[in-house]
Amino acid sequence: MPHDNSEFEHPHNLLPSDPELRVKALETILVRKGLVDPAARDAIIDTYENRIGPQNGARIVAKSWCDDDFRRELLEDATSAANSLGYSGRQGGHVVAVENTPDLHNVVVCTLCSCYPWPLLGVPPAWYKSDAYRSRMVREPRQVLLEFGLEIERGRKVRVWDSTAEIRYLVVPMRPAGTENLGENELAKWVTRDSMVGTGLPACPETA
Repeated sequence: MPHDNSEFEHPHNLLPSDPELRVKALETILVRKGLVDPAARDAIIDTYENRIGPQNGARIVAKSWCDDDFRRELLEDATSAANSLGYSGRQGGHVVAVENTPDLHNVVVCTLCSCYPWPLLGVPPAWYKSDAYRSRMVREPRQVLLEFGLEIERGRKVRVWDSTAEIRYLVVPMRPAGTENLGENELAKWVTRDSMVGTGLPACPETA
């Protein structure tokens, strides 16, 4: 699977061999010059680690599974629907929701860089930013999905959506069978980050 495949683990082929060390050195210089406030930096880190992330997108998807009116709003104007639940912010200004169906599977990539709906999904994983994912997903999506462990059956169309700085996409996966008696909070636990990118499916939280 590409999560464990080095081909998908390097965001850019030209990164220095020890980028983390270089970033730390640069951060130290900026703090000493008074150009970076450590408290503000820590607040930003806390926000992205604890307040935004795939749990936000999962709540949106779960609500769309339970509330037909919200589902229609989400598909018509995902930005407005997300804002109604309090999810907005940097890199989430214009979001489009695309719905999986028995006849169609959607998957998202950003071929130019790594545009991603941060307020809904958090920080993009390394494989999403990798050269391999960005180039191959548009050329051979079924093969790449298979490497993620997701086989798309014959006859079902695969549509690849290319994110940009202006538009970011959220995949709304199909509700799993056997979850009819679950409420929104329980359903949200089934929604994985990968299922909202299109490289995976919802999974029972007890086995995920």
